[in-house]
Amino acid sequence: MSKKTIVVCDHIHQSGLDILANDSQIELINAADEPKEKLISEIIPLADVAITRSSTDVDDAFLASAKKITAVVRAGVGVDNVDIDGASKQGIVIMNVPTANTIAAVELTMAHLLSCVRKFPYAHNNLKIDRVWRRQDWYGTELKDKKLGIIGFGNIGSRVGKRAKAFEMNVVAFDPYIDSSKATNFDIDYTTDFADILSCDIITIHTPKNSETIGMIGADEIAKMKDGVILINCARGGLYNEEALLEGLTSGKIAMAGIDVFNKEPATAHPLLDIDNIIVTPHLGANTKESQRNIAIQAAENAISSAKGISYPNALNLPIKENELPNFVRPYLELIQKIGHISAQVNRGAIKSIKIIAEGDISDYLESMGTFATVGVLSESVGDHINYVNAEFVAEDRSIELIKEVKPNNSGFTNKVGIKLTTDRGVISIAGTVFDDTQQRIIEIDNYLLDVEPKGTMILFRNTDTPGVIGDVGRIIAEHNLNISDFRLGRDNEQQALAVVRVDGKIEKALLEELSALDACVSVSYTTL
Repeated sequence: MSKKTIVVCDHIHQSGLDILANDSQIELINAADEPKEKLISEIIPLADVAITRSSTDVDDAFLASAKKITAVVRAGVGVDNVDIDGASKQGIVIMNVPTANTIAAVELTMAHLLSCVRKFPYAHNNLKIDRVWRRQDWYGTELKDKKLGIIGFGNIGSRVGKRAKAFEMNVVAFDPYIDSSKATNFDIDYTTDFADILSCDIITIHTPKNSETIGMIGADEIAKMKDGVILINCARGGLYNEEALLEGLTSGKIAMAGIDVFNKEPATAHPLLDIDNIIVTPHLGANTKESQRNIAIQAAENAISSAKGISYPNALNLPIKENELPNFVRPYLELIQKIGHISAQVNRGAIKSIKIIAEGDISDYLESMGTFATVGVLSESVGDHINYVNAEFVAEDRSIELIKEVKPNNSGFTNKVGIKLTTDRGVISIAGTVFDDTQQRIIEIDNYLLDVEPKGTMILFRNTDTPGVIGDVGRIIAEHNLNISDFRLGRDNEQQALAVVRVDGKIEKALLEELSALDACVSVSYTTL
């Protein structure tokens, strides 16, 4: 086997470099100190595999130079600076290292929690910098018997909960995508009522950053919290609405906040830095020696495995080469993943089962479709941690039943694919097909026949089939300054209808509340692709 070239684009721990340098089948180019222009124009064309961090964008320029690259390893969790779709079209596997910094993030959360209740950073500065000995200025509170609300009870949130129990705190977990036993087995209360979280003494958030979670704590939520609440965010910037956070801290509604992440970084001129009742750190979630070492080692090992074609650990996409699959297959794989993602957004809850259904020749590829469907469903709750390699293992770990069914092709379509998603909140069935080889369409939601392009932001409005409903829906959407780009309607035999309305812009809670208040409304939800 000829040597494969692995280019390290950004600084990683020496342990990872040593692994790469000591493999006789690998040619290592450490380009971390090279100018980015030279890296892209001269070095990336030599690479078979690249290791990147946040300093190197895998963008159009990078991909245009990646003539030989088969895989890119993002040494860390976040892939905000990676064009995954562009890489997929080029047949490049994108991998990340999602668990190496787990303990670092957990312990940083605990550090912020303790700093907020005891104000250690301020007391430290007062003594060391100001040389003032005033113990009476630094009375804090204790964690014991305080109620901690944890939003997101996955890999990090659950570990924060276990540590909080060691401090004799009362812990409440909110995560509609897990089984309640994941919390209750550790004597942690589980709730599906977000109001239970808002009533806690301290709240910490540990969710992926997506359409559901961006700004999920805003002015309305803060107004419902206890006076003197403490908020922690060591997860992703933007999960708390920063303007509302600033207002709450300034007014004293929020006693303290511990913030490691900001919506836009670096945040050296952020107004939150100008107030006293906040503890801030510059995105240090992964900044421990152990974490950096683990990240570098895993990134190096993953890069070597992919360079040798052994495996693609934590792959976030799946390269499908045109010469390996019939041309008609790829659009169906993309479609089933979109359907899965839509299903999970509409039917939010702890997932019990995912049933993948196929009719026609596409059923020969049911196994691959099952993987894509599972990624689509779980990406809403698991975020960057779900990929095509681990999807079915994650489903098994969460006790999610995967069912794959081939149906007789009697629907009238050449091929038809669908998902029936069952959660603790109900069941939703969505089916689709592909016209003219590339035109993906949703053709059925539950029992409603439609023709919807799975694209953008869509409002799903189910209503009693009475006159004037379409006008009311259009009027309310217009009053919220949203343009309707498409409006599709399906009807059933029980005097009900389902409208799928595609809009340009962001869906606000107030819009959904107004639609829900209509007499004809049966249910309303929305989804974003």
